Amino acid sequence: MRSFIKEFWLFGLKQAYASMFGGFLLAVMMVTRYWYPLEGLHRYDFIFLAAVGFQLLMLVTRLETLRESLVIVVFHLVATVMELFKTSDAIGSWTYPEEYVFGIATVPLFTGFMYSAIGSYIARVWRIFNFQYSAYPGKWYTVVLVVLIYLNFFTHHFIWDMRWLLLTASCVMFFKTGIYFKIRRTHRYMPLLVGWFLVALFIWFAENIATYCNVWIYPDQADGWHMVSVSKLVSWFLLMQLSFVLVTMINDIQGHRPADARVLSK
Repeated sequence: MRSFIKEFWLFGLKQAYASMFGGFLLAVMMVTRYWYPLEGLHRYDFIFLAAVGFQLLMLVTRLETLRESLVIVVFHLVATVMELFKTSDAIGSWTYPEEYVFGIATVPLFTGFMYSAIGSYIARVWRIFNFQYSAYPGKWYTVVLVVLIYLNFFTHHFIWDMRWLLLTASCVMFFKTGIYFKIRRTHRYMPLLVGWFLVALFIWFAENIATYCNVWIYPDQADGWHMVSVSKLVSWFLLMQLSFVLVTMINDIQGHRPADARVLSK
């Protein structure tokens, strides 16, 4: 029991370390929701500048590698394109109700960092826990799948929504895939789909906090805040998969069971 508690505590510390950028962003959003004394600088612009400053600090202190910062840039670009589409007057999936200077059309620039935080987490947690995999599908099959996932975020407004078909395809493709992560001395095992779901659930909780803090709002929250629908978990799960596959572009996939691996329950 003592060994389990020690390992569980270390697991939590490593997860917090990997989530440093996302945790910082969420903290800034929460604090500025209730206390923002700066005049002449919009809150959204402050969040953007704070995100840029924190990223530079992580690079200077080597808390983040240059390869991981590349993930941040790619995610920012991919996310901004989707944000411009989703927040356009024709679509209006969500809105950013406050003013800003640093932005493009309907999208304040800090929004790309919210998605980048997911990519940053995956890249960092991969390194910190020395991820290895078993029964991982062919990389280019996964790339095709996530391209379809990304396109569906756009096309479902005009044609049939394929998210449930894509979710089913994801489950079939990764059903046998295992992820091995090292907390202390040995690798522990978890089904990759379970890991993705847990991260998607955490993002959904963070989304509820962000909408409560008026960072963005959905149309049905315009008259008063309420929790985001649980159905959004499907979208976050698919986005989580897209994020993961993007990170595989800079990390090698070890497709075999580590010799020191042990099942988590043991």
